[in-house]
Amino acid sequence: MLARRSALLGLAALAAAPAFAQRASGPPVAAAADLQAAMPELVAAFTRRTGASVRVTLGSSGSFAQQILAGAPFELFLSADEGFIAKLHAAGRTLDEGRLYAIGRIGHAQPLGSPVRVDPELAGLAEALKGDRIRRFAIANPVHAPYGRAAREALTRAGLWAAVEPRLVLGENAAQATQFAVSGAAQGGIIPLSLARAPAIAPKIRFALIPADWHAELRQRMALMKGAGATARAFHDFLGQAEAHAILRRYGFVLPGESP
Repeated sequence: MLARRSALLGLAALAAAPAFAQRASGPPVAAAADLQAAMPELVAAFTRRTGASVRVTLGSSGSFAQQILAGAPFELFLSADEGFIAKLHAAGRTLDEGRLYAIGRIGHAQPLGSPVRVDPELAGLAEALKGDRIRRFAIANPVHAPYGRAAREALTRAGLWAAVEPRLVLGENAAQATQFAVSGAAQGGIIPLSLARAPAIAPKIRFALIPADWHAELRQRMALMKGAGATARAFHDFLGQAEAHAILRRYGFVLPGESP
């Protein structure tokens, strides 16, 4: 049922990848959709420092893992779920086991003007569901999107999954789910903190961060693929440096060694 609803909504979905991904040159990089807001700044900072650039495509981590296994020529993969990196490493596609680059967070978002209350424990959502004031609610597809799985876990923890499931609007990735939540295609949703802080999104929503222990930790790992060139390797190294960390932290990512 989840996959069918997602397919039906696909035609209405906004493109997840920003314009810079189409214009840029350089080695191809696959990045989880929750990096949509942070990635342009990361690439720009890398280019200022090195004079080089990368060509980034954003999407669901599960879909990227399948593409890489099928031979997609990405040189670097930034996954929202470290499990996909482990699978690629086991299949002999990566140089090594990869490196943790961030931990993600999720929260409940409602468009400005919505009567639904946002709060960390999802009590306002529970009230709205009981009063039949939510007809459509957005999350990323939990079949292949880590942020969708985390949303499902949080809704289950709150005792709301059975009530929400028939009303779900599924994004193919976290960026599409965010667009659904704020554009009117849905009446709110559970979205990444990193996208809730995006300049194009933050002024349009009210947002409450869900407790970190309500879902499995969103451990985001990156890895270079075998055959990665010098520029992809340099970008990988840059993402572990202070300048990149400052950008990621600004968008709400928890960095390795920090507490959620």
